[in-house]
Amino acid sequence: MVTTAVTAIAAAVPPLPKGKAVTVAATPLPTLTRRHLLVVGATASTLRTAAASAAAPKFAEIPGSGGVKALDLREGSGEVPANGDQVAIHYYGRLAAKQGWRFDSTYDHKDETGDAMPFVFTIGSGKVIPGIEAAVKSMRVGGLRRVIIPPSQGYQNTSQEPIPPNFFDRRRLFTTIFNPTRLANGEGSTLGTLIFDIELINIRQRS
Repeated sequence: MVTTAVTAIAAAVPPLPKGKAVTVAATPLPTLTRRHLLVVGATASTLRTAAASAAAPKFAEIPGSGGVKALDLREGSGEVPANGDQVAIHYYGRLAAKQGWRFDSTYDHKDETGDAMPFVFTIGSGKVIPGIEAAVKSMRVGGLRRVIIPPSQGYQNTSQEPIPPNFFDRRRLFTTIFNPTRLANGEGSTLGTLIFDIELINIRQRS
């Protein structure tokens, strides 16, 4: 602990300018007791914790979403979709249970010209996992949002969209979420947690 604190303090000292001679006076150094070093270590730890807390992103729960939390990375300036609207989104989906493994991304889905193909769905159709619907319904066109979707608002079966087109990604995703052994061990509350970055491209058809 003492070594770590001293190293942290030493690392915070700016380097000396290059090319200049430095004369060090022969002044005796003060004696540091273990108590002094512990106090310094505690202060450094507190500062690191405060800095990490200040830098941490602030997610907020979307009202009426069943626990979906959102962080707006870019505010949109367009319209807000409603039930029955057909919308186009780009997304980047990850699985928390696999250390944030990316299981699908629309940016990898290309058309004949090589352009990324957005995912199109109708809000309120029930075909898409609820967490994505909740996120998109409270966005404006042009917005970019990161959402944390709890298992209850994620995949409840293997037919809910969006479905990864790659067979191996799809199998890994669903065998993790619906793993019978781990579900029997009470891990269902963590297996299906999803992280999505969602960009609302446009509203293609109003209800």
